[in-house]
Amino acid sequence: MLETVGTNELKKMILGAVEQIRNEHRYLSELDSVIGDGDHGTTILRGMNNLAKLLDKTTTTDLKDLLYELGWSMLGVDGGSTGPLLGSLLMGMSDAVEGKSTLDCQSVAMMFEGGLANVQKQTKAKVGDKTMIDALAPAVKALEEGANAGLDIVETVQKASEAAEAGARSTKDLQARFGRAKNLGERTIGHQDPGATSMSLIFKGFLQGLSE
Repeated sequence: MLETVGTNELKKMILGAVEQIRNEHRYLSELDSVIGDGDHGTTILRGMNNLAKLLDKTTTTDLKDLLYELGWSMLGVDGGSTGPLLGSLLMGMSDAVEGKSTLDCQSVAMMFEGGLANVQKQTKAKVGDKTMIDALAPAVKALEEGANAGLDIVETVQKASEAAEAGARSTKDLQARFGRAKNLGERTIGHQDPGATSMSLIFKGFLQGLSE
């Protein structure tokens, strides 16, 4: 039963996400080739590799500073909105853990709430618009519900992972309203959104990292 998360657990979560993207980046680019420019997998893989390199060399033991470094590293990734949005997520998470050395389940939920809020400053996309928000927002809601229900951190992150996966799957039936895919209109219906799918994989990786 995991009651608190510190720097070591956070690193394991990030590395779990890195592994998921490394395993599935070709699939993500295949999804993107249908409704985008086909480089989502390549772009997010580049960002995740940056995070892995940073974790390998950083000496930071402060939660806020570590998340800030990770966010800054992701912000610098070229290629559309992927780097800026994921960087904003990590930066928002960083702000939300200020003054904390360990996080209980409520604080983990608050960390991701801060991340989502910061992403929403960068994009007007909402659930139903066929973007990463369709996976991220339900995952954050599941974290809040799990924390309020008294679940431990692993159980709560599992609920979040399941919610993110369901959210990603739901985008198959949606019409894109943002990004390059928006120009394809109804032709995007029937194809799962790559951004939501990668966010689902990231949460799957968070769970994997915490469970090991």
